Amino acid sequence: MAAIGWMRALWAAAALGAAGAALAAQIIPVQTLQLQGTTTIGGTVVPYKEVTLSAQIPGRVVYLAGDVGDHFKAGEVLAAIDDSELQAKRRQVLAQLQNAQAALQNSYVQYGREIVAPRTRSLTAAPGMGLPNMFDQMFTRNMADALGVGADTTVERWADLQRSRIGVNQAQAQVLQAQSQLEEIDASIRDARSIAPFDGVILKKFVEVGDTVQPGQPLLKFGHVKYLRIQADVPVSLVRFLRIGQFVPAYLDTARTPVQARVSQIYPQADPNQHTVTVKFDLPRSAPAAPGMYAEVVLPDGSTQKGPTVVIPTSAIIRAGSLPAVLVVNENNTSELRLIRLGSKLGQHHVIVLSGLRPGERIIDSPPPGVSSGWMPGQPEPGVAGMGESPR
Repeated sequence: MAAIGWMRALWAAAALGAAGAALAAQIIPVQTLQLQGTTTIGGTVVPYKEVTLSAQIPGRVVYLAGDVGDHFKAGEVLAAIDDSELQAKRRQVLAQLQNAQAALQNSYVQYGREIVAPRTRSLTAAPGMGLPNMFDQMFTRNMADALGVGADTTVERWADLQRSRIGVNQAQAQVLQAQSQLEEIDASIRDARSIAPFDGVILKKFVEVGDTVQPGQPLLKFGHVKYLRIQADVPVSLVRFLRIGQFVPAYLDTARTPVQARVSQIYPQADPNQHTVTVKFDLPRSAPAAPGMYAEVVLPDGSTQKGPTVVIPTSAIIRAGSLPAVLVVNENNTSELRLIRLGSKLGQHHVIVLSGLRPGERIIDSPPPGVSSGWMPGQPEPGVAGMGESPR
């Protein structure tokens, strides 16, 4: 008897749970919305950013880091041009710099010697040299004038000092000139190597090891492909319906299921010939895309309006195998399972129905799992006994 009571309690709890689930289901009318028209624009999948590395100096390509599709970190050398001639010129300029520094040191010595032990001896001294200026004016200059030797020797003394000072300036200029030549050669040596500006992959190679290149000739194309974008030329009439951060449906070649692309960049200037504006759309990282792939974006078009569009809650959808279906309430107040074709989602809780339903029809929202044609709200779930029955 205790076992029978325990089984009855379980049966009652299951029946109450089924009744609660059935009460959650309800009959609702099929709603329609007047949606804005859309226009589909073709575009191309492009890397988040890409650069074309070109030769900066003439020479022979002696190094390429890898092949198309290889990944590299920022700062790694991707290509190098033979710089042996530049290295020889650098050594030559280094020798000139050493000679110029030696000449500068010698000019400093000569200038200091002229100050301490001048080659021209006179009874007068240059102003500010040796005796104080006041004493020079009161005594020494008067004595030189009395002897008749002050004028010529003072001028010669001043000329010797100026000559030594000019020699120092010329030596300094030669040092600066050699240093500038060395910096110029070092810059050319750096330009002989192409460095990865960011983390990415080689998208295309234009040369091979052993090719002779000229300045400006492309070496390889490098791109950041961790994030991808769709680049499309959008007619000017549609750009006014777009804003940065807006999400639009996008279709890729690899799958016809739409993905949500975000408007990331709208160029400020239109093409005067095509009357289009370049717009870029960020793709989610999970999108099955690759650079160069064809893509389509569905853009809002406020200049056109669609007819009434059937919209239902996503909670009313039943998965009949791999196809979506709903329970439609017919004129006899019984339900029938009907397959439908779905369109894009409207928010998180509603979806557009492309075919299978007509405006004004009634459907059952939130049906319990496992129901089929004939089930109506208020009835127990399939596989659960009714309230008036008792298990045997």
